[in-house]
Amino acid sequence: MPTRSTLRADIDLHAPGKASGFVRIPHSVQRSAYGWIPVPITCIQNGEGPSVLMMAGNHGDEWEGQIGLGNLIRSLQPTDIKGRLVILPSVNFPAAMAGLRTSPIDQGNLNRAFPGDPHGAVTAQLAYWIEHMLLPGFDYSFDFHSGGSSLTYLPSTLIYRVPDAEQMRRAMALVQAFAAPIGYVIKAPSSGGRSFTAASLRQGVLSLATEVGGGGLVTPSSLALMERGMRRLLSATGLVDVPLAPLTETTRMTEVGGDDYYVYASDDGLFEPLVEIGAEVVQGQPAARIHFHRTPWREPLLLPFNRAGVVLCKRVPALCERGDCLFQLATDITV
Repeated sequence: MPTRSTLRADIDLHAPGKASGFVRIPHSVQRSAYGWIPVPITCIQNGEGPSVLMMAGNHGDEWEGQIGLGNLIRSLQPTDIKGRLVILPSVNFPAAMAGLRTSPIDQGNLNRAFPGDPHGAVTAQLAYWIEHMLLPGFDYSFDFHSGGSSLTYLPSTLIYRVPDAEQMRRAMALVQAFAAPIGYVIKAPSSGGRSFTAASLRQGVLSLATEVGGGGLVTPSSLALMERGMRRLLSATGLVDVPLAPLTETTRMTEVGGDDYYVYASDDGLFEPLVEIGAEVVQGQPAARIHFHRTPWREPLLLPFNRAGVVLCKRVPALCERGDCLFQLATDITV
């Protein structure tokens, strides 16, 4: 049995009807000795059916999912569903309030904090509560990401590769249901099992994440795609009794592998991209130049792509440091 968490939701997450409230994270500080951090949560339940968890704001500066889930909370009523839907629209609430990828309280990256620690810092406590107190019993979990402040993404969905063929088939079906232009399979997650998707799989929950938009802003097209995808996922799970509308476009299936799928800054300077997201590139093709604005008489450093593929994401800020991700590639797979 897991250690009991000190976090609690102030609404009943198994009661019929619709309720909104907060997950309370105890937080004793100078300003408030017995205070708590409020993480917004909504539960909608009606009758028998699948149990679905949707969340956004895992990284606080990723806005499309947070806005989309807020719109969903306001529009959905118990009579619209059969089953249980729990929504955490800004799950890393301190980060969302600060407009940051990580928590300003402990610098914690929630998507690298699982399985968490019930006695740890705020982010680790939240991760522990989600994995051990919340996730068990759900059939599906969806984590809506974008590129945040530092990246912009070709709209895409992602799943992890697992050995169970039937589980992979069902996950692939969710990718096709969301209907982003790109779906990709992660062969060896760089998170090392510390992501929400990994936590979901450990708890037997079928999981999918998105990367839609980014750049620290929201566009009409990225939000429309995100909200359409959310609704389509609810239909695909059977929570909402609305047939999936046919689409003319199909999702291109790809995978992301190891370090050779990435281009990293090898020095500090100014990042000049030489391609845009969605570009098809070949191994050895110039990817970027790093300009040395402290010593502008020095020749820029030319960085190549280490393999062929489609450019999945690109860094946004020009100012970069050694180790910053500049590009990520994906390669086609046969489904």
